[in-house]
Amino acid sequence: MFVNIEESLKSVRARISRACREAGRDENEVKLIAVTKTYPTEAMNKAISLGVTDIGENKPQEVRDKFDYVLPVRWHLIGHLQTNKVKYIIDRCCMIHSVDSIKLMDEIERLAAAHDRDMDILIQVNISGEESKSGIEPSALEDLLIHAGELDRVHVKGLMTIAPKAEYGDVTVHFKNMKKLFDETKKKQYANVSMEELSMGMSGDFEAAIACGATMVRVGSAIFGERNYNR
Repeated sequence: MFVNIEESLKSVRARISRACREAGRDENEVKLIAVTKTYPTEAMNKAISLGVTDIGENKPQEVRDKFDYVLPVRWHLIGHLQTNKVKYIIDRCCMIHSVDSIKLMDEIERLAAAHDRDMDILIQVNISGEESKSGIEPSALEDLLIHAGELDRVHVKGLMTIAPKAEYGDVTVHFKNMKKLFDETKKKQYANVSMEELSMGMSGDFEAAIACGATMVRVGSAIFGERNYNR
């Protein structure tokens, strides 16, 4: 094990509760997604045994390779997804957070139909305009939402973003802009679109994200410790 997962998970949950209280929110409004990129299945199973119900993986191959060795849990694909990798996760994940093109939506639709299942998705928005970040520009969001109305198996449940690292400036402004976009989109009522989830905030900034309205926070290293990318 990398760290005392029980203690670190307790700390993260306490921080979520405190952030919710300070924001005047019910902590049940915020779902913890434990991000397990590079971590072994033993660490994942420990977290699940301690009550983690949702895990997030960045790479489809890791979902494929770990799936059969992990206790029952809801899997989320949170990293960049290429169309040729959808096959690895279509029958394993409950939600894809990182949809950023009509082409990807159509491939998810095609494979979901082939597996006779529905797939909930979030549209990833590059709210900061940072070139290194995936996601669509806010101005392109409407095209994807309109297209969702033509799909039967794919259902848009909200939005996702990744803020710049805190050392590059105040992340709060990006989270506030994302919440504003989320609220504006919710008012427009597109077919097959329900703005239920706003996925934003990671180990270094999830409290700021909660203060700005996140309903899902994606926390990895604060639970499992530093990642070993050579694993």
